[in-house]
Amino acid sequence: MIRPPLEPTLRDVRDGGRRLLVPYVTGGLGGYAWIESLEAMAASGADAIEIGFPFSDPVMDGPTIQEASQASLEGGTTPAKILASLRDVNVGVPLVAMSYYNLAFRMGHERFAASLVDAGITGAILPDLPLEESAEWEVVAEKHGVSPVLLASPVTPDDRLLQIVSRSRGFVYGVSVMGVTGARTAIAETAAVIGDRLKAITDTPVLIGFGVSTPEQAVALSAHADGVVVASALMRLLLDGKGADAVGDAVSALRSALDAAGPQ
Repeated sequence: MIRPPLEPTLRDVRDGGRRLLVPYVTGGLGGYAWIESLEAMAASGADAIEIGFPFSDPVMDGPTIQEASQASLEGGTTPAKILASLRDVNVGVPLVAMSYYNLAFRMGHERFAASLVDAGITGAILPDLPLEESAEWEVVAEKHGVSPVLLASPVTPDDRLLQIVSRSRGFVYGVSVMGVTGARTAIAETAAVIGDRLKAITDTPVLIGFGVSTPEQAVALSAHADGVVVASALMRLLLDGKGADAVGDAVSALRSALDAAGPQ
């Protein structure tokens, strides 16, 4: 399955004046519901979609994503099943894998990257892989056509931030707060700060995630970046039994708010 490349697609959308929206879905969650949600997200205006590979010890994930991961694992989800399911899906937007490094390490970089491409995934986020140890993975990923997306936190020093933006491909993932993922009632000041810092030093698309849950928050944060990643608020819908239609409606509301806000 051939899908659009990540960075050129996001650049084209951004340069066309639209704020970027990248929703997240936990692979395997709810049986076939995650595939239906994937399709609903794409149909509702997602520019790319992040797919979480459930892991037994998700150190960077908050309670909602942990719950989604556990439910998926208890349903018998494996990385192989997620990849096999994606081979038959054509949503027309880039797909980005979010996986802890254990999976890439156990499979080996070459096999892991090749398996992503075979399933039509063109980007990968390994949030627990330190910058000092990621160079080998970055080389292998790019060789196979997978964009290695790197993360930057509010407390990342300036010199390290320069390294991150120079090596990240696809987009740079700005972490809005120190801590785990999860929907929040208010956005932190640090979210705007990291967005502004990143935008000042790179032309690579910058997305802000961790805690973005409402259309109003998405609009506010996208003023300091090129767009947002939304995860926990959407997975809460699936966990509560609302189904793919509700997920699609939520993504549509986010898309409408971002579009109404206009170009930056």
